[in-house]
Amino acid sequence: MPIAASADGPVQDAVLALLRADTELMALVTVVADWVKEKQPYPYVKTGESVETRDNTHDSHGSSTVITLHVWSQYRGYSQARAIASRLRALLEHRPLTIVGHRHVATYFVSQQTLTDPEPPGDIRHIPISFRVLTEVQA
Repeated sequence: MPIAASADGPVQDAVLALLRADTELMALVTVVADWVKEKQPYPYVKTGESVETRDNTHDSHGSSTVITLHVWSQYRGYSQARAIASRLRALLEHRPLTIVGHRHVATYFVSQQTLTDPEPPGDIRHIPISFRVLTEVQA
């Protein structure tokens, strides 16, 4: 049995690569990144928090990684941010991922929430959207 290796970083790398390769998504946003500069033009998608938990079987090491993506927009209302979030779901939910060192088992949508940033100027829309990625360590 292979030694259990963290899936957290490889899952984030796989998600970023998949999203950046999608021309439809990239036409909707200025960038998809795990870090953005302070004055990054809107709209954009940023990777955020993740939680990895053990998900072993009798004969393999596995992980359940919940990764949160953050959609940021200054468009009035939520239509732009929701369109971006919908594209994220279309790309990730029940779709295969190529994850270095791990076999992708499944990706499930977990949740999304619409938020308005209360800080001045108060015109920033934010949608955190989370997915659960199940993996097994490759032999």
